[in-house]
This record gives sequence, C-alpha cells and structure tokens, in this order.
Amino acid sequence: MSAPIRLLLADDHPVVRAGLRAVLDAEPDFEIVAEAATAERAVALAATGVCDVVLMDLQFGEGMHGSEATAAITAVADAPRVLVLTTYESDADILAAVEAGAGGYLLKDAPPEELAAAVRTAAAGRSALAPAVAHRLMDRMRTPAQALTRRELEVLQLVGEGLSNQRISKRLFLSQATVKSHLVHIYAKLGVDSRTSAVAAATARRLIRR
Repeated sequence: MSAPIRLLLADDHPVVRAGLRAVLDAEPDFEIVAEAATAERAVALAATGVCDVVLMDLQFGEGMHGSEATAAITAVADAPRVLVLTTYESDADILAAVEAGAGGYLLKDAPPEELAAAVRTAAAGRSALAPAVAHRLMDRMRTPAQALTRRELEVLQLVGEGLSNQRISKRLFLSQATVKSHLVHIYAKLGVDSRTSAVAAATARRLIRR
C-alpha cells in the first residue's frame, strides 16, 4: 500500500478547517498532518517537509496574502504542491495564484468528490482547476489583446478599493506616471473613460473582487 498523501490545511476560519478535515478524513489515502490559521504559519510548516499538498486560502485578514504564501512555499526545492481553495474567482485572484506557483485552484463550494480528486491531481504534479476557473483562463487566451495583464488587474483592484494613484504607486512600488499609463491601457481595453466606470465594468466581468 502506498504512503498517504499528507495534507496541510491553511485557512484562518476554524469552522472551515473543521469542515475540510471532516471531508478529507473520509478519504483512506489522505492524512491531515497540520493546520495553519495564518499564511505565515503555513509557509513555516510547509518548509519543514511535513506535507505533500497545502490547501491554501487566499484571504487571511491581516498579514500575508495566500498568493504571497504560495510563492514563498513553491520557491523552495522539493516544495509541497499548493492547491488554492477559496471563494474568489476573479481574474486578479486566479492569475496571482497561478503565477505564484499554485498547482490548482478550486472554489470552496466544490463537492467533496471534486475536492478529493483535485488533491490527488495536485499531489501527482498535475494542474487541478475548477471548471469555472479553467473557463476564465481559456477566455483570456482566446482574446489576449483585450485581456488585462496581471499588473493592470492589481492596479484596478486597488482603484476599486479607493486608493489614489499616489497610494497605488507606493503600494506597488511604481512611479505615478506608470500607474497613470496602466490606467490608460485599462480604460482602452474596457472601453471606458473613468475610474468609476472601469471598476464597474471590471466588477461586472469578475475581473476584480469587490
């Protein structure tokens, strides 16, 4: 009999972790070896080699974001696979996670059998994407000229959160001129002429999270 797939559950909500544990404990080839309530703790635990797959939430309140933790975990040699498990399916969230090295992206409303299959797929070194996520990525590939880049999505997400160009430049370590340039490209791609219209259009198309 092969060794079980060792899992680390990283989510700041105890109820969510308990629910995941209840579902995954029912699988004979899974072993939940650790839990983390913060992204920083998940990074530290993953570095010890204790697990094969990390189930990673994206939002942890204050502190490190799930995508940042994913990048930190996957940057190490022989790192465990990271399967993002979240409620968010915006392009901004998906691209950030995939570019950070996530081996999969699943939504929290996935049925138990889909979650179990995704864990096994990720553990085997293959990509595990929720159907809705795969569809959004395919749409981006079909119309690359109209798709917002990762950086444009980051800028627009911060515009949606009410940040000024000056604050965005400081947050992303960009010049204000570069921020303005990104906004010009965003407006052109979305067919709008204002910050408010850009945020409204991007939210309607689930490019950013509100």
